[in-house]
Amino acid sequence: MMITDPSLTPEKLYLFNQGVYYHSYRLFGAHLMENGVRFTVWCPDVTQVDVVGDFSGWNPCPLTQQGTTGIWSAVIDSANEGDLYKYRITTRSGEVFDKSDPYAFSAEVRPGTASRVVSLDGYQWHDGAWRSARKRKKSPGPMNIYEVHLGSWKQRENPEDPNQPFLTYRELADQLIPYARDMGYTHLELMPVMEHPFDGSWGYQVTGFFAPTSRYGSPKDFMYFVDQAHRNGLSVILDWVPGHFCRDSHGLGRFNGEMLYEAADHPEWGTYKFDFTRSEVCGFLMSSAVYWLGCYHVDGLRVDGVTSILYLNFGIPDWDKNAKHFNKYGTEENLEAIEFVRKFNDVVHTYAPGTITIAEESSAWPHVTGSTESGGLGFDFKWDMGWMNDTLNYCRADFPYRSGCHHLLTFSMAYNFSEHFILPLSHDEVVHGKCSLMGRMPGDYWRQFAGLRALAMYQITHPGGKLSFMSTEYGPFIEWREYESLEWFLLDYPSHKGHQTYVAMLNHLYKNTPALWEDDQTWSGFHWLDADDAAQSILLYRRTGKKKTQGVTVLLNFQPDVYHDFRIGVPYAGEYVEIFNSDRIEFGGSGQINPEPLVAEKVPCHGEKYSVRVTVPPIGGLMLRKK
Repeated sequence: MMITDPSLTPEKLYLFNQGVYYHSYRLFGAHLMENGVRFTVWCPDVTQVDVVGDFSGWNPCPLTQQGTTGIWSAVIDSANEGDLYKYRITTRSGEVFDKSDPYAFSAEVRPGTASRVVSLDGYQWHDGAWRSARKRKKSPGPMNIYEVHLGSWKQRENPEDPNQPFLTYRELADQLIPYARDMGYTHLELMPVMEHPFDGSWGYQVTGFFAPTSRYGSPKDFMYFVDQAHRNGLSVILDWVPGHFCRDSHGLGRFNGEMLYEAADHPEWGTYKFDFTRSEVCGFLMSSAVYWLGCYHVDGLRVDGVTSILYLNFGIPDWDKNAKHFNKYGTEENLEAIEFVRKFNDVVHTYAPGTITIAEESSAWPHVTGSTESGGLGFDFKWDMGWMNDTLNYCRADFPYRSGCHHLLTFSMAYNFSEHFILPLSHDEVVHGKCSLMGRMPGDYWRQFAGLRALAMYQITHPGGKLSFMSTEYGPFIEWREYESLEWFLLDYPSHKGHQTYVAMLNHLYKNTPALWEDDQTWSGFHWLDADDAAQSILLYRRTGKKKTQGVTVLLNFQPDVYHDFRIGVPYAGEYVEIFNSDRIEFGGSGQINPEPLVAEKVPCHGEKYSVRVTVPPIGGLMLRKK
């Protein structure tokens, strides 16, 4: 696939100015031509734009403005692939400064800030069958996401350059991808790989919306990563950040000496908020989305900070009462941003069929996953932040107090089918003093691990997609730290290794059990058997897919008590088998399991005609299915 469009026609430049040329990356940036490199940049209302770089000894080479479009372009015959460059901008007030290319496909390794000339053509993809199947999919199937920060998943033990401890995209492809596959995950979600200057921003303060960060290698190295993921049966979702960008002087901020890409300061993150009233800015972001889905074959975008995009007050209650953050109707919704979000989802689903969009949206905004035709925002999924907060608050409660918190486990089902949800246990929940998931669990060492196992089973059997942050699969005690590798040495200890084994087996069970994911969006896939056993802190429900006789009955016990001969209602006569139990010895449990088939008795229970008697494990759960 050719990335470069050789024809810089007035019609296409006009479409860009109107914000509707969604492949504008084919025109803008640095493109290799037969007679050199074409440089093209949008920078209106300035006196002059030059390009400087390796090819000119960093002396200015003038660009020519294309009519009144604010677009400057020229072919530099001395430029070559691999050259570093910047744009030198002269404002009407006489100010002169250098900027990185907004459309650069690559950049030099930080702390350098120059853009780099690269070709994206020529990579030989091997995922044709994957992409064809993706287009034909009528439902997402099982969705169990492993969220990863590439820079700290694993690092070199003794790097030659201590400032570059990272594995490359190709090394990560050869190590991370088989690991995630063997652990039973279905998707990888990468915290932003777009170029960013500061490691501590985790990638959320972007300078290069078209450039995979050079920390881990070249654009084609990242193509290899995605290609390998698909060849191993893993979808790739990228975190995408259209709400704001960092203030670094070489970036988009005050690009022409005035506010161009930005509309305002972001009061919470110390960044600039994009100006959604400018058609060129909206087109820039639309093109970025289409670019990652098309050129890099990624399977979806998780849109960061949607709440701060939708509201003029950034979704911050009572923020700066003296500020004017009301629209023409006197409310706080950002009307232009809402239009952008809806159009973004329409464009993605038109230009990249089969891919998905996910909203990180934490307010009560209605119909986030509703269709744009019906007035919704058009996302495929939304993070269920309410489920996450309620669940982790419950897990923090000590055992004597859990009966009073029981509603925190059941409330999510009161609204679960109002949106298409993903249940996130993300990086945001294991940083900034919030504690690791292990650190939230009450009790001694054994009870903490048991609590983690119960939490994982609750998440995997609850309706909705699943997302877990890296390292939670083996239970670290400390919070995540982006500046160093995960604590893989913990797997030398039986308790941590047992927990990893547990999560892997639970993941594979989920993936291979359609009852747990086939009908996630309606009440026909979920049935409460007992939601009200607060006294014993027990949940009891059934999950079903298309084959109702293959439904799975789930029991979760959040207290350290063991119950024998505990009766559970079942819908049919016959034998039932325990297909999973979190208390198995190999997982670090106490061995309170049900190894033999359970014969249903004609004793009504939980609204069913039949019932079986089981042993209920402490701080754990079990799943039953008809034999």
